[in-house]
Amino acid sequence: MRAPWRVGVLLAGLLLGACTDPASDTPEGPPPSPDVPASSAATEHRRPAASERAPVRAPSVLYLGDSLAMENQRVLGQELRRDLRAKYTSAPYSGTTLCDYLEGTGARSLVPDRDKAAALVRSLRPDVVVLQFWGNAWGYTWCMDGITYADSRAEYFKRYAADAERLTEQIAAAGGAKRPRIVWVSQGPDPITPDRVRRVNALYEERAAASGDLVADAGKTVSPAGARHTWVQYLPCTSYEHDHPDYCTQPARDRTALHLDKDYLHFCLAPTTATPKPCPVRSPGILRIAREITRVVTASLGA
Repeated sequence: MRAPWRVGVLLAGLLLGACTDPASDTPEGPPPSPDVPASSAATEHRRPAASERAPVRAPSVLYLGDSLAMENQRVLGQELRRDLRAKYTSAPYSGTTLCDYLEGTGARSLVPDRDKAAALVRSLRPDVVVLQFWGNAWGYTWCMDGITYADSRAEYFKRYAADAERLTEQIAAAGGAKRPRIVWVSQGPDPITPDRVRRVNALYEERAAASGDLVADAGKTVSPAGARHTWVQYLPCTSYEHDHPDYCTQPARDRTALHLDKDYLHFCLAPTTATPKPCPVRSPGILRIAREITRVVTASLGA
């Protein structure tokens, strides 16, 4: 019998395992989520204040990542376009980790050469690159050379930090004189390997500080107050969710669902499919995450 944590890691691997071509989010996509009422300014769904948004020139934003980014991409695009009039491109691949987006990995990568981070930076010239990775910890991604969290934690974190540095360097070099600002997205709690997520988030903080970039602590918006790395399936509804009942899934109990019963990792309230795609249903966790990313992207443009 496998240990429970191994079963959990295997389940997460299966959920993240399939990959697909990147999905570019366009203004002709599904209708945007409802506008945020002014009364929600103090909640996790706070929209940027007038002084924080609507830059003189609409920014270009590139969003890369794994299955979490895959399910988030449409909602994030809607938020960025609405608040910043952003030109937005998303190219997530499910099941990936940082090394998959590095140039030089060739056939050992789940991401084709045309969609490597540096290649997209050279072609799109974005102002901001948003990176959201849960931190693939098993042997599914070939570019990790078999290094897994279960077999060698020290080697796993050493390699992850090195890949984060290499990815930063490749993005910076590709941007040249117009080096894009990188926003690393911190992850929410993991009930199976809580310390791994804590340390991966710390690596994002260290990398951002070392290179003058930023971290969007989106994981905090899907964590209990005062318990940043404690996993829960439900959280109290925010003011926004009360005002928009579709997002307060259990109003009688003043709480909303972040995860499905059988999927502790993803925030889409529709089952994961064999063909990864943007989340097709309204999901409170995804909106919380997207709004925090948007807030930090907005702040990065004024820094």
